[in-house]
Amino acid sequence: MAEPPLVRYSTIGEYHNHFKRVYCRAPLATFDCIEVRFRTKSFGHCFYESSQRNLVKDKFSTRRAERIDWIKAALQDPKSELYCGWDRKKKKYDKTRRVTVISGNYVVVIRLIDTHKAEFVTAYVADSASTIARIRNGPKWYSGQ
Repeated sequence: MAEPPLVRYSTIGEYHNHFKRVYCRAPLATFDCIEVRFRTKSFGHCFYESSQRNLVKDKFSTRRAERIDWIKAALQDPKSELYCGWDRKKKKYDKTRRVTVISGNYVVVIRLIDTHKAEFVTAYVADSASTIARIRNGPKWYSGQ
């Protein structure tokens, strides 16, 4: 898949309006017919990073934000890599979390509510080899789970 072009706005508000317009008005269907709902409050989790490790997300990430259109592309790409997500609290894989990887290191996470409905969790560029390796070493996700 060829990635969509990067989106470049001059203000955070413009990115926020883009997110609401493209993602929050109606569910987005994945390539395998899962309706993904996006909440406006997900914007902060998706487009902010911690300025210090393991602290509150307090810094707007232009790197994440300019890939705003990659979320849709990833979810609708039938050739994307699909993995089960990791539950940090339970320290085990969670089949209700689907991790989509495109372009080598772009990650989109959704949480399944039932077989055909999900909610968006986050999206990011996995900026370390160990992060993407941990994802790829996990179990593959398949729709019959």
